[in-house]
Amino acid sequence: MAEHFGHEVMVASSVESAIQRFSEAPFDVVLTDLNLGRQNGFDLLRHVLDKAPEVPVVVITGYASIDSAMEAIRAGAYDYLPKPPTLEVMGTVLSRAVEKKRQTEAREPQHEAGITQGFENIAGRSARMLEVYKTVARVALGRSSVMIQGESGTGKELVARALHRLSPRAERRFVPVNVSAIPEGLLESELFGHVKGAFTGATTTRRGLFQEAHRGTLFLDEIGDLSPALQSKLLRVIQEQRVKPVGSDDEIEVEVRVVAATHHDLEELVRTGLFREDLYYRLNVVSIYLPPLRERPEDIPLLTNHFLRKFGREAGQPAARFSPDALKLLLDYSWPGNVRELGNVVERATLLSAHGLITTEALPSQLLGKQAPAPVVPGALVTLEEMVDRYVRQVLEHTSGNRTRTAQILGISRRTLHRMAARRRQNGTDRRDS
Repeated sequence: MAEHFGHEVMVASSVESAIQRFSEAPFDVVLTDLNLGRQNGFDLLRHVLDKAPEVPVVVITGYASIDSAMEAIRAGAYDYLPKPPTLEVMGTVLSRAVEKKRQTEAREPQHEAGITQGFENIAGRSARMLEVYKTVARVALGRSSVMIQGESGTGKELVARALHRLSPRAERRFVPVNVSAIPEGLLESELFGHVKGAFTGATTTRRGLFQEAHRGTLFLDEIGDLSPALQSKLLRVIQEQRVKPVGSDDEIEVEVRVVAATHHDLEELVRTGLFREDLYYRLNVVSIYLPPLRERPEDIPLLTNHFLRKFGREAGQPAARFSPDALKLLLDYSWPGNVRELGNVVERATLLSAHGLITTEALPSQLLGKQAPAPVVPGALVTLEEMVDRYVRQVLEHTSGNRTRTAQILGISRRTLHRMAARRRQNGTDRRDS
């Protein structure tokens, strides 16, 4: 089939003969099945990665072996083809693989080893996550801006870090910033820097995050919360690759790959005029969508075991395990806070459980089907502001301090919740450490 596209093809009937042929002549692409008799496609993949990591390996697999295909991608395979591959799909994948080899040959050799290690902090075996891994591997070599979209807690920063680790910028800095967590009045200075005396409190000149990320990657989380004024300035910096620090008349050249993320529907924000269309298209050159956990429940056991091992290591103890009833509750829950919420639940359950077995008693109320508490009306009349403060604290207690879940129950953004907490501290009304 590959000969149809003008490629010269050499066929091997076993891993041993393939390795022998690979040692005798150079190849642009290796196309292999996973089931090859005594040895399998993983043996050939490991050999190619060891001897010639610049050669892309494309795995052929049946749909029943999607887990194996995903493992191959994470182990360093470039792509996979479902059986039987169509002529069109075969041509597209081979064309991309050949182009990938040409690109990697022009790169510094020290970056090649990272391709097999880029996803070590991301857990997931579902077909949806496999597509994410493939997209990340394909776009990591480029310079284009990337937009990562998905609900809060789906792991957008982990994907951004994987993009950086797999890129030619891996030895430069990865600089993350949550734009919704920085007061608007300080965000411009944080991004672009400022000179001494630019504003009250600017006692020294400070480099901005764009300068810190020079020749590296700048990750702008929650980009949908950026104000219109800063959207305009960000667009100019991305277009011209120059920043002007606050209070300065001079511009500084920067070379930065921007990866942005949001849980908002940016297209809707564009339609309503809340987000600049030209900035949206600048940031959304490549789009990666992270599915919510409820759309990939088959990943929940894997993620749960990942967190159990993690918290076990941190405590210096063997990993705990969930009882069948507790695990069923994890699988049945909708996880509005996604992977972050799952991690919080597993950590809490690990702390509350004895003898290494986590039962349903260690799970929070929302997993047991209990609703958020209704607001308690005090006996004495209070102001509306105090009533709101009391209810916010009540919901925080219900969610064990999970601010993402609290904001979802209240129907507000995390940024608004942060502002309310800051106001309570300022007024001396927040007596608990949340």
